[in-house]
Amino acid sequence: MPELPEVESLVTYLRGQAVGRTIERVQVASLSALKTYDPPVEALQGQVIAGTARRGKYLILQAGELRLVIHLARAGWLRWRDEVATGPLKLGKGPMALRVRFDDGSGFDVTEAGTDKRLAIWVVSDVDSIEHVATLGVDPLTAAFTAERFGELLRQAGGTQVKGALTDQRLIAGVGNAYSDEALHVARLSPFKQSNKLTADEVERLHDAVVSVLSDAVERSAGLPAAGLKSEKKSGMRVHGRTGEACPVCGDVVRQVSFATKSLQYCATCQTGGKPLADRRLSRLLK
Repeated sequence: MPELPEVESLVTYLRGQAVGRTIERVQVASLSALKTYDPPVEALQGQVIAGTARRGKYLILQAGELRLVIHLARAGWLRWRDEVATGPLKLGKGPMALRVRFDDGSGFDVTEAGTDKRLAIWVVSDVDSIEHVATLGVDPLTAAFTAERFGELLRQAGGTQVKGALTDQRLIAGVGNAYSDEALHVARLSPFKQSNKLTADEVERLHDAVVSVLSDAVERSAGLPAAGLKSEKKSGMRVHGRTGEACPVCGDVVRQVSFATKSLQYCATCQTGGKPLADRRLSRLLK
């Protein structure tokens, strides 16, 4: 799933590739992905890309007075093409969701792999008219994300497991499954610890870990083309996606807890006092 660092890198990449170019044609291949109908996507045609931006995991392209907003969800991606095909797209066929072609022939495709279709696309004049964008929490790479504010958010989350609080977009915008695993490992905290039970020192450690993990990921991916971001993300992980491998800090084996549609990875020695977590949906630390 593309998270804050990957979306930030896509924003930077598209700023260099697309700004100043005029949209010649927009084609939608996945009607379920398109969440708005007024204005229609055809209203983007003839508009010049004036800028790119990010809100949490949402990618925003400014096209005249309109905004093309894309949420890549779990399996979505954006592929830049120096030469975009001119033929019509087949509705509902394959991974294709959206194609944007500029007047010089370049452009990009937005795709979504798998059968669980969650990718979303909006054409709006006001980004805050999108409910999920308007209700986003604090961006962890802004000055507003202080340790004090973070502590308030964790207390607000109550007895929610800290892993869940980190990935709640209404609290913190942009952190997903992968980078929450990474931050918890850096902070040496169990993903199942209750958010409102963290000590002041643990809040400080986790705050610093979230900022450093995300900042490092953004720095590593800076300047990479869109095609290289996925492999960069995977290669930079310490524990996420590395079940069975050695923890880079202590050498213990990286363990996994599986849920219905996703999993988390952690190091028992670094994060849970050497005690493995039960691998079931309502896991608690084994006693």
